[in-house]
Amino acid sequence: MEGIAIFNSFQNIIKKAIPMEIAGIALLGALIIVSGKGGEQTMLPATGEAESRESEGEDYIKWVDFTVSYEALCRAYDWDVDTYETGHDINWIELLAYTAAKTGGKFNSQAMSVLEKAAESLASGETDIEELTEDLEYYPYYEEAYSAVLGGMVGEYEEETEDENGEISYQSRYGLKAYFPLARGFDYSHYDDFGASRSYGYKRKHLGHDMMGLTGTPITAIESGYVEALGWNQYGGWRIGIRSFDGRRYYYYAHLRQNYPYAENLEEGSIVTAGDVIGYMGHTGYSTTENVNNIEETHLHWGLQLIFDESQKEGSNEIWIDVYALTRFLAKHTQPAQKVEGTKEWVRTNRIIDPEVEKALEEEK
Repeated sequence: MEGIAIFNSFQNIIKKAIPMEIAGIALLGALIIVSGKGGEQTMLPATGEAESRESEGEDYIKWVDFTVSYEALCRAYDWDVDTYETGHDINWIELLAYTAAKTGGKFNSQAMSVLEKAAESLASGETDIEELTEDLEYYPYYEEAYSAVLGGMVGEYEEETEDENGEISYQSRYGLKAYFPLARGFDYSHYDDFGASRSYGYKRKHLGHDMMGLTGTPITAIESGYVEALGWNQYGGWRIGIRSFDGRRYYYYAHLRQNYPYAENLEEGSIVTAGDVIGYMGHTGYSTTENVNNIEETHLHWGLQLIFDESQKEGSNEIWIDVYALTRFLAKHTQPAQKVEGTKEWVRTNRIIDPEVEKALEEEK
């Protein structure tokens, strides 16, 4: 994978050498620091407003260990959707950040009890998030970190529907508008492989998630955004990089199909909507020569990089997180696709209107 750095060894030192109570204090001191380095920023429209805070001497997060469990993601999301427009709306990111601030970032059974108790109090109007978190020193960190991971995945959108007469219309929705990275109905297997050893090129850790499947399986955009990278990389083979509109998330899709890796008309700078077919599973990569299948097993490698400052996009300050639990969660929302007759192309069958896409398109005019 391009520009991927070895994990910061500080993470392991903290976990192994210091008890949780002390680690919380030491860790937060290291997470948000001032950097004195400058640097030229290269940004597509997707990151036009995410100017580097480094050159301005501002603090920004340098490391995130995203440990939110699948169960916690599901419960926080359910509370968010169930309380929407009730007058006591629960923001799932704030609920998860509160829970992490109370438990030191752990999401075990005790943490789930903390989450449920807080949600019940919020939903009843007994308290609000400001009151719950006013004495939690590390809540602002978790809220910003988790917003960087999950921001843009839940919200309002319109979904295409067809009535019994075949009439097409769009219905307003609220909920998960991010999609699972594989089209509905295609078989796959996966396990939590984040941090596993890799040796091609140089010894490094696996900073993404592999999903094994069949060559040609349609790959869908997880979140709406701009295509920031498209082409060959010796580690990832044919790959796509998509940046979220807020500039905080960089989605990396690698090892795409030989000879026909991308969806038709996809190019750098393209705006994509969550659920769009963007490419096809393959096993290219591990070669300085383009269009070579040197990966033994067909699979999609997808990774999620967090960017709090543009200086973190490439180099030693990159932040990649474990997305195994998030991948399981996204399986709640899959996009069916159909083959375009006479071609190798697949297209989505159920369109949505994402307000963020509409805004981006309007700004381009």
